[in-house]
Order: sequence, then structure tokens, then C-alpha cells
Amino acid sequence: MCGLLSTRFKTAFITGASSGIGRAIAEMLLAEGVHVWGTSRERKNSDILKEKYPAHFTAVVLDLANPKEALSAYQAAEKEAGGYFDLVIQNAGYGIFAPFDAVSQTVWNDQISAMLGTTVQLSHAAFSTMRSRKAGVLVHVSSLATEFPLPFMSGYNIVKAGLSALSESLMFEAQGSGVVVIDFRPGDYRTAFNRGMKRSEAEVSRDPVLEKQVRRAWESLERNLNQSPLPKKAALDLKKALSRPRSGIVRSGSFFQAVLAPFFACFIPKGVLRRVTNLYFQ
Repeated sequence: MCGLLSTRFKTAFITGASSGIGRAIAEMLLAEGVHVWGTSRERKNSDILKEKYPAHFTAVVLDLANPKEALSAYQAAEKEAGGYFDLVIQNAGYGIFAPFDAVSQTVWNDQISAMLGTTVQLSHAAFSTMRSRKAGVLVHVSSLATEFPLPFMSGYNIVKAGLSALSESLMFEAQGSGVVVIDFRPGDYRTAFNRGMKRSEAEVSRDPVLEKQVRRAWESLERNLNQSPLPKKAALDLKKALSRPRSGIVRSGSFFQAVLAPFFACFIPKGVLRRVTNLYFQ
């Protein structure tokens, strides 16, 4: 089966393609007839996609925690794809839910290094090839957390804001080059993201007030995720953006999160916005 996107994209590279939004995007592209190189930390995680799309899906083992190996894996995939990818989507990542001072600085450093540092390295390689070819689309899957930071997820917020800043920078640099840069900002989606999130309660239990705040925020986060759209909607939103050959920010999620909240945030003072966020997360 070939769709409209296959006329623009013959090959695509997606990090974190084995689950959640990454998996939904991979399946959308595969259904369009695009040959996808999808990454996961273990090859077995991609078995379902390989079985369903044997001729168009190539599994790539890639762990953002190992930057040298990650770059080598990307370069090998790029060579296998014919020397370049028409589309590169940086989606992989993970969350750590904990008060900033409840875990060691090493934990935050590791998350920022993997999700931002290694991703920047892969984007550097992809963007360089695209610039030399004067063609290609680079997508950073950041988050609406860029605009509405999530409580007790400092590292995640930092990383996503950094990816959005990188996208904005590259949008300027890519003007007139034939390269498109998209900052894709999903909100809450019904995935296994919360179940796979790392939580730390080592220091929280010593402070009853903080423990209560953390518990309420976690319950709100889980409730919001369980009531959110399925990741297929995120894939469809990105599909629409990819059909338009232009750089920009693309928000995705429920109407409230992706449309209403960003609109009203333009007119609400930051102090008021923080109070509203406190109420949202109880």
C-alpha cells in the first residue's frame, strides 16, 4: 500500500519506535508505504512491527544512554538506507517522576545527557546530511511540557524545552536550504509512558506535606493520561504536518491541551498560569 507521504518520503528513521507515540508514527508511515528504520533498546521490542511489515521495517538497536554506540547505529542505518534519510523523527525518551532534590544530581545528568545530548548528536548528523542534499525533514518530538511544565519532572521539562529551542534555532538556519524542521509538541496520550516512568520516593516519605503533593500530582497525571486520546491521533496530526512542506510548531492532543490552553496562555500572566496549573494537578 502506498499513500501520499510515500511520494515525498522513501525512507524514515524514528527513535523510540517500539511503543507509544513512536510506534503509532511508525505504523502510520509504514501503512503509507515508507521504509522505516525504527529504534528500540532491544531488538525484540520491534518484533511485532517486523512481522507486520517485513518488507518495509528495519529494526535498529539504539540506546540514548550510549551516545557513541547510538551515533554508530544511526550512521550504519543511514548507509543501509542509501546514504541518507528523507525523514528523521527524534522521539525516544523517558520520564523520571520525583522532587528535584529527592534524587541525586547524577540521575538528572544521565537523563539530560541521554535525551538531550545524544538526541542533539543524532540531529547534528541528520541535519548535516540534509543540508548537503538540500532536502529532508527533521522532527523533534518535544512536548506541551515546553509551555506547561509538569510537576516533579524537572529533567523531562528541561529536555523538552531544550529540544524546542533547538528546533527554533534550526528553523532559522534551514531557511532557503530545502530542509524542513518541525517541533512536534504532544500533550497527554494514553500510552504506557506512566507505567514505564521511573519514580523515586527515597526522600519524599520524610516530609508529609511533600509526600501528599507528590501523591496528588501523580494521581492527577495518571488520571489525565488514562482519559487522553490514543497515540494514533498524534500520528495523524504529524501526518498532516508532514504533508505540508514547511517548518513550524505542531501541537497535538486533546482540544483543551493543544488548542485552548496555549491560546489562553498567551493572555494570562505567568503567576496566574502557575496557580491554574497547581489546581490542574491538585
